[in-house]
Amino acid sequence: MTPQDIQAALEAIIYAADEPATLEQIARALGVEKTEARAALDLLVAAYQTDDRGIEVRKVAHGWKFYTKAQHHDAVRKFIKSLQPPLRLTMPALETLAVIAYKQPATVPEINEIRGVNVGGVIKTLLEKHLITTAGRKPVIGRPILYRTSRQFLMRFGLSDLEELPSLKEFEQLAQAALGSDEGIAPIEPDDASATTAEAAASATTTVSGESTPEDSEAARAASAGATSSDQS
Repeated sequence: MTPQDIQAALEAIIYAADEPATLEQIARALGVEKTEARAALDLLVAAYQTDDRGIEVRKVAHGWKFYTKAQHHDAVRKFIKSLQPPLRLTMPALETLAVIAYKQPATVPEINEIRGVNVGGVIKTLLEKHLITTAGRKPVIGRPILYRTSRQFLMRFGLSDLEELPSLKEFEQLAQAALGSDEGIAPIEPDDASATTAEAAASATTTVSGESTPEDSEAARAASAGATSSDQS
């Protein structure tokens, strides 16, 4: 294969891959040595770094994958939301979704402790709307079910993966933008009216991409408001 053929084939492989393509997988598919495959990768990455490209080749999870560039995320989110029917959630549901997003995988007892209210009904709603999914069972007494965000969650928020989940500071900015509107927020159900997430979340531990850091109640408040902003039309 000529260098041009390798470059074109490499681009096609990364585009077609559902998961980040590893160097070993790429070299094997192209029938070349790893050093040659890595050199082609470096050239491809550089080619997509120019300002006239809306996507880039990024190394994540020990492999390479196409991603939209950060400066175009707002446009991508608007486009994705235009393809989705309006989403209406109660504020308790948004707060529970925020807890799961930052502490996943999480069990119902863990979420109950953080929110200070029983979230059984809210979990059912989030499952029905395909915003969360099960992630096995926790190896403790009772083996409670673990929950995590779903692919639909990523699509709703215009995220490629959880590594793009906004930081708490960015969530605060989204919260400020959402203060002037309550579109997309359904009325709070009577059973959830006594929710005290802001106080209970003071002891929460948020987790993004496997790294845990203690955060205060601003996490749940800002994250839930951010979800509201993200789902407004």
